[in-house]
Amino acid sequence: MPDLILQVWKLVLLGLVYLFLLRVLRAMWANLRTTTSPKPEEAGPSKPVKEGGKGVNQLKLIEPKELAGRMFDLDQEITIGRAPGCKVLVEDTYVSQLHARVFRRDTQVLLEDLGSTNGTYCNGKKVTGPVAVRKGDKIQVGRTVLEAVR
Repeated sequence: MPDLILQVWKLVLLGLVYLFLLRVLRAMWANLRTTTSPKPEEAGPSKPVKEGGKGVNQLKLIEPKELAGRMFDLDQEITIGRAPGCKVLVEDTYVSQLHARVFRRDTQVLLEDLGSTNGTYCNGKKVTGPVAVRKGDKIQVGRTVLEAVR
């Protein structure tokens, strides 16, 4: 009987090890997908912004107050979250590892929630799909608020 219990424990432990490895690989895959380099045709200087993102070239951190004033250039994409690879690194438990992104598509600057738990807000409205960002718009993730400028 003790041999049977030992065999069951071995299988349980082996299953837990495989489950752990699967989670690690999944996290690595998600990180690689979001940090891939731009395609050759997207590389180089940013496209000029017209209609949707008229004049939006930077995001300015306005809350929390102790970090207010920091500026983030909008080249092709800005990722917001707690993960070390994010351009806007936020130390807030209400913010997901990869929470949101602000990016250029053709002539527009867009904001997109990346499946965060607590949501992303633009001017107080919850973002459910990509939304156009204009100068003066306020983007909120957790307790952090950014303003689209210049």
